[in-house]
Parts: sequence; C-alpha cells; structure tokens
Amino acid sequence: MTFTAKSDTPSATPAPAWAVTMRRVNDYLSKDFLGGPRPWKFSWVVNFQKAGSFIFFGLLIAYYQNTSTAAWVYLALHGSYGLIWLIKDLAFPDPNWQIRITIGAGINAFAAVLGPYWVFGWLLISGTSQPHYPLPDIAWFALCISLCMIGSVIMIAADAQKFFTLRVQRGLITDGMHRWIRHPNYLGEMMIYASFAMMVWHWFPVLILSWVWLGLFAVNMAMKEASMSRYPQWAAYKKKSWWLIPLLF
Repeated sequence: MTFTAKSDTPSATPAPAWAVTMRRVNDYLSKDFLGGPRPWKFSWVVNFQKAGSFIFFGLLIAYYQNTSTAAWVYLALHGSYGLIWLIKDLAFPDPNWQIRITIGAGINAFAAVLGPYWVFGWLLISGTSQPHYPLPDIAWFALCISLCMIGSVIMIAADAQKFFTLRVQRGLITDGMHRWIRHPNYLGEMMIYASFAMMVWHWFPVLILSWVWLGLFAVNMAMKEASMSRYPQWAAYKKKSWWLIPLLF
C-alpha cells in the first residue's frame, strides 16, 4: 500500500471556476432543493433505484412479453449491477452518500438521473428501440457483457482501495488502481453505463450519459484534482498518471 501523508502546509491549486459553479448547482439540486426537512439519506435514494432495477426490468419483460436474448442480457447486466452496488454499499459505503437531503432533492435526484437510467431498459424491452448493431448480435452482446464486467471490477476495486486505505491514514493514493489513472472509479462506472447504452443503441442513453458524465462526473473529477493538488507529491503523481484512460487521456 502506497500513500502520501497530508502536507503540513497545504497549498491546493484552486478548482476551475466552471467546476466550482457547477458543483454549487449540483449540490443544491441533489441535497438542498426546495429546502425543508431532511428525512432521508442520499444513499437511500440511490439504493432504492439500484435495488429496484432487477425487479423493474423483470416486470417489463413480463408486461411486454419480450423474451428475446437482448432483453434477458439487458436484465442480467443492469439488474445485476444494481445488486452489485448494494453489496458494495454494505461492505464499504461511500461517506459522500451518507448525507441527509431534502424531500425535493431526493425526488429531483431520481427524476433527473436515476429514473432516466431505467428508461434505457424500457426502450429496449418495450420495442421502442429496435437496434441494428454494428456487429452480429451475439458478438455485440459479448462486447457489452465484457465491458460491463470489467467496468464493475475497476469501479469496485478502486472504491475498496480508497475506502480501506483512507481508514488507515488520509493521503494521496498513488498505487493499485490509482497507479496509472487518477479517477478509476469513474472510469469503471462509465464503462458499465456505456455497456447499457450500447445494448439499447438509441439516442436517449447517449443524451443522458452526456449530461451525467459532463455535468456531474467531469465536475467531480475537476474538484478532486484541485483537492489532491494540496499534497506535496501531487506534481510527480500527476506527471506519471493519466486523468481517466491510460495512454489516451
């Protein structure tokens, strides 16, 4: 395990103005929207959607009587990912999800992001999307399954390393999943949802993922980069690592 202890004289690089502004907007919409009481944790809203995915897509298959291979593969991918998320949350919950939020914020988070994720499967299973894949169906399914599995491992391994390392000592993590890329958990999550979008092969998932990846993920990564810059070894670590994809970006 390699980590760098926190500097006694931190001097973080300020986060980009666009990221700071977007973070304020996102925090209000997902935590404080409309004000009022805070009866639930953010994690409860997220876990409700994750836990319900397998059931929701199974009911869609029954309702539309769609027993195609594509429908079952999508159920296995998206539904199982939801269960994987719950296991991860039980084993090493992310502290950022444990904050209490307003009723409006919970509804807004579901309506703006979590709910539209369910629309992906509805498009495919209902027959609204009738994809013509670039490869033979069985080859495309294999590609989507592989992408989802590898993404799940990357995301879980990165989150686990961060959770258990920071329990020992706060600092800059520069080994393991973070050795070559600085945001492996986001890479894994993006691979997972890219596999869902590829299964559906429709413009709507592209629209939603563009919003999530640019409006949420990019903001969080930019803010994290600014936070990590307070460590004295940051410059050397940044020079030898990549933002998201090794040898590319």
